Amino acid sequence: MEKSKVLVVDDESRMRKLVRDFLVKSHYEVVEAADGAEALDLFFEKNDIDLVILDVMMPKMDGWQVCREIRAYSGVPIIMLTARADERDELMGFELGVDEYISKPFSPKILVARVEAILRRSGQAAVETIVEAGGICLDKQAHSVTIEGQAVDLSYKEFELLAYFMENKGIALSREKILNSVWNYDYFGDARTIDTHVKKLRNKMGEKGNLIKTIWGMGYKFEEE
Repeated sequence: MEKSKVLVVDDESRMRKLVRDFLVKSHYEVVEAADGAEALDLFFEKNDIDLVILDVMMPKMDGWQVCREIRAYSGVPIIMLTARADERDELMGFELGVDEYISKPFSPKILVARVEAILRRSGQAAVETIVEAGGICLDKQAHSVTIEGQAVDLSYKEFELLAYFMENKGIALSREKILNSVWNYDYFGDARTIDTHVKKLRNKMGEKGNLIKTIWGMGYKFEEE
């Protein structure tokens, strides 16, 4: 079985080695970059990266800019690392389409668990079928979404969130249930994470964003009109 390839981007060589060693021990192939510019060169040159672990503060080009560049062309999962436990940074990351956000210092074992969870869900998406509702067609194998025949570009987490809503249409879903199902049990976050993603998802869906109903004080429900 082919190993999943992870791009680790951090200007600290000790941090890259720490992350690389734990990932290699868990049977991942690892590619390293010491700054944002090198990261983009490697990402677009290889074109076979399955997941990116990206530090925020780096020379030449910071993590935010790297994330923007990648997201302009790819929905590959991105985990951001930062030394700043700042809520504004976290929200900015999610607005840019980051899938997970981890503050330093962190447990390498937890990082590997999150990598495994994201790639496992990504792998499951590849073997399941097409989901259609309300003029929206979500193709899990191609990891694509069309609305009334028009392609919509979603991040990995937005795609997973929409798939979960559509597969549970008509059912009121609490924020806690959404966190557990879409972000997995090992995510230590809060309800604002979901609200941020839903707002971004609705904007990308245009008028069809209205199909995602807010259940005040509880969560959300996908409902065909």
